Amino acid sequence: MNYLALVYYNEDIIRAMSQQEWDALNRECMACVEGLSASGHFVDGHALQATETATTVRLRDGKLTTTDGPFAETKEQLAGFYLLQARDLNEAIQLVGKIPPLRFGSVEVRPVRELQTEGNITGMVAGG
Repeated sequence: MNYLALVYYNEDIIRAMSQQEWDALNRECMACVEGLSASGHFVDGHALQATETATTVRLRDGKLTTTDGPFAETKEQLAGFYLLQARDLNEAIQLVGKIPPLRFGSVEVRPVRELQTEGNITGMVAGG
């Protein structure tokens, strides 16, 4: 089963890092991906640009609108994602424990739901 691991951290903490600290964290992340890839658990993933580059898009009453910045004000911002393959949630959690930015924020783990042309289950049902 695939699990999406959404990495969140406080961008102010990252901005306060020296260039050497930031480079070291990025090297850790790259090593983490290499390890997850070697074990067959890494499917895809990417880091995101800072939240000031975000645009939120809405469609209401047939009208498309955009707003600069992220959808919500939060203490932690979405920094990137890992798409992982794991046998179950417990294994996914163990894999997420290796993601270096976890020590600066949090990682939301969520099962990926495959869309079907018919018979989709509404609500929050694992594997639905």
